[in-house]
Amino acid sequence: MNAIERIVAYHQRTKHHPRRYAAGPGYMDWENQPDPFRRFSDSSSIDLPLAADQLKTLYADLDHSESITPQPMDLQGVASLFELALAISAWKSYMGERWAVRCNPSSGNLHPTEGYLISPDGVGPGAGIWHYEGEFHRLELRGEVAEPAWSDAFPPEQFCIALSTIHGRESWKYGERAFRYCQLNLGHAAMAFRVAAAALGWRATLTDGLGDDDLIRLLGLEPWPLPLPPEQERPGLLLTLSSNAADTPLSEPLEEALRNRSESIVWRGQASRLTTEPLREWTAIRHAHEAAIKPALPLQTSTPPESPHPLACASRLRAADLIRQRRSAVRYDNRSSIPMPTFFRILDALIPRPGVSPWDLFTDTTRIHPLLMVHRVQGVTPGLYVLIRNPAVLDDLKQALRPDFLWKSVQEAPDHLPLYRLSVGDEHDFARMVSCNQDIAADGAFSLGMLAEFDSSLTGGAWIYRRLHEEAGAVGQILYLEAEAAGYQGTGIGCFFDDLFHTRLGIEALRFQTLYHFTIGTGIADNRLETAPPFAHLSR
Repeated sequence: MNAIERIVAYHQRTKHHPRRYAAGPGYMDWENQPDPFRRFSDSSSIDLPLAADQLKTLYADLDHSESITPQPMDLQGVASLFELALAISAWKSYMGERWAVRCNPSSGNLHPTEGYLISPDGVGPGAGIWHYEGEFHRLELRGEVAEPAWSDAFPPEQFCIALSTIHGRESWKYGERAFRYCQLNLGHAAMAFRVAAAALGWRATLTDGLGDDDLIRLLGLEPWPLPLPPEQERPGLLLTLSSNAADTPLSEPLEEALRNRSESIVWRGQASRLTTEPLREWTAIRHAHEAAIKPALPLQTSTPPESPHPLACASRLRAADLIRQRRSAVRYDNRSSIPMPTFFRILDALIPRPGVSPWDLFTDTTRIHPLLMVHRVQGVTPGLYVLIRNPAVLDDLKQALRPDFLWKSVQEAPDHLPLYRLSVGDEHDFARMVSCNQDIAADGAFSLGMLAEFDSSLTGGAWIYRRLHEEAGAVGQILYLEAEAAGYQGTGIGCFFDDLFHTRLGIEALRFQTLYHFTIGTGIADNRLETAPPFAHLSR
C-alpha cells in the first residue's frame, strides 16, 4: 500500500463500533502512568516570571487583535505566552490523588504535547532552542547557538514556537486510537498559542515550509537518548510569531535559514524517562506515523471569503483570566438551555475571516464543518444542523448527506452565518448513543461532530490526515473558550461511533468523516474535588 492507503487503513482500523471498540490496553496500568512533565537533565534553565496577571487585554478585545498594543518580546512577554498556552492552570485533588490541569486541553489530561521556543538574541531568554518545562514554569536550554548568523536569520520582532508529541502518553490509556488524539492535542495547543499571542498583541501562523525531517534536526529529536520508541518525541507543528507592529507574519527566508543553520546547534541535556517500565508500542501507531510523515512544502496561502466582523462577545473577563479558568465539564445540567444569541456567537467564532484572529493561524484551506445536534437553545428548533465554514464545500456536502435533509437557512441567524437546518426532532438519544453512550452528549444544550473533507484532502498527501485532526483540535479550543466566555462549559469527546454517525447522515465511503465530537452546556461542578492555585509550589 502507498502512504495514503496506509493512513486510510489506520483510520478505518481505529474506528469505534457499538460492538467493537478500537484496540486498547484493556486496563489502566496506574503504576506505569507516563509522567506528564518532561525535563532535560544537565541543561541550564531559566525560571520564568508569572507575568500573565499583568495583561489587561479583555477576551472580547481579541476580536480586534490587530489593534492591541504589542507587548515587548522580552522574557516577561515570552513567559506570559507560555503561561497562557501550555502552563498549569490549577491543581486538583481527590482522596489523596493530585493532578494538574492546564490552559491547553488534552484528552484524558495526558498532555502528549511538548513546546519549544526557537529564538534569536533579544527575544525572551536569548538565542537558542529552549524546552518549556511546565511543572516549574521554566525554559531549559536544549540547543545552544553561538554564531551571530543564527539571530541574523530572524526578521525583527519575530520568533518561532515548535510543538512535538509523544504517542506513548496517549496510547498508555487509549491504545491504537491515540495517534488521532495526539494530533487533536497539537491543534488544541497551536490554537492556545494563537489566542495567547493575540492577548499580547502578537500574530501567530502555522509555518509549513519545514518538513518533519527538518523539525527533527531543528529540535534535536533524533538520535533519541531513550531506548523506548513510545517515549520518543515526534515532530508536530511550527508556528511563526510576530508583533502586530512587524511587517511580515510569515517568512519563507526564515524557514530556509532555520533549515540551513540547524547543523550548527550544540545540544544540551538528556530527556527524562516518563515511566519506570517500558511502554507498550502499538504497531498501528508506528505505521500511521510513518505513513503521515510531513514533507517540506513551498509557501502556501489560502484566503477565506470576506465575512462581516464577528458578533459581539458579551464577556467582560480579561483574556488571561478566561483562558486559565477553562475546564472540561464532566457532567451537565440536562434541563438548562442557552440563549439564541449566545449560540450564534459561539458558531460565528468558528468562521474564518481574512487576516482576522484566531483563524489566521491556518494558511491553508478550511476543511472542518460542525454537524450539530441541537437540544435546548432558546428560539432554535431542536434537530440536526450544519455549519459550513467554507462556502466552497456546500454543494459537496449536499450531495454527500441524505437526500431528504431540508437544507433550510436558519432565519433567526445573522445573514452571514452559514447555518443550515437539516432535520427537526429530538436528538438526545442519538447524541448519547453516537458518543459511546455518554450522557454528556445529550445533557448539554447542544453537541456536535466535526465533519472533515476527507478523501479529497488526502490527495494532497497522507500527512494531511494530521492537519485535519489539528484543525479539528483548533475548533475544539475555540469552542472551549467561547463556552467559558458565555458562562457555560465545553467538553471534547474523543470516544464516538464513527460509522454510526456517518450512517445517520447518509455518508458513504470516505468523502466526509467525523474526527472529533464536542458538547456545550451548563456544567455541574464536582464538589468532591479540591482545587489549588497553579504555582503555589514555586518560591518565586
